[in-house]
Amino acid sequence: MEQTYIMIKPDGVQRGLVGEIIKRFEQKGYKLVAMKLTSPGEEHMKKHYADLSSKGFFAGLIAYMTSGPVVAMVWEGKNAVAEGRKMLGATMPSESAMGTIRGDYCIEVGRNICHGSDAVESAKKEIALWFPEGVTSWSSCESSWVYE
Repeated sequence: MEQTYIMIKPDGVQRGLVGEIIKRFEQKGYKLVAMKLTSPGEEHMKKHYADLSSKGFFAGLIAYMTSGPVVAMVWEGKNAVAEGRKMLGATMPSESAMGTIRGDYCIEVGRNICHGSDAVESAKKEIALWFPEGVTSWSSCESSWVYE
């Protein structure tokens, strides 16, 4: 099964949307294999967003992402990366469909609630960065009700 990294950003935590976001992934049928509430430091966030370091908004992004706690999670299931991105919606909230997390809960790109891995390889890197201790392996009785 594929794993993806999903992070609820400081605005999502501050607005009390953690439970709603977890609920959506659980209801879809994905299995939570790692989760922690953490306050990342500047260096950690610079590693996470290294691919954006040349962008003009990078300094503001790092300041925002270190302004409060985030919820780091790993979700597991079939096509978890692509489906997780669909569930989040477009990065730009105004382009996100209603029914997606961003379409339902945010207005501006600088406060877009969540981060989700954009590819299987980036998911592996992000999971290793955020969960160096590894993730939990467990069996769910629900899997036979989700997968054929």
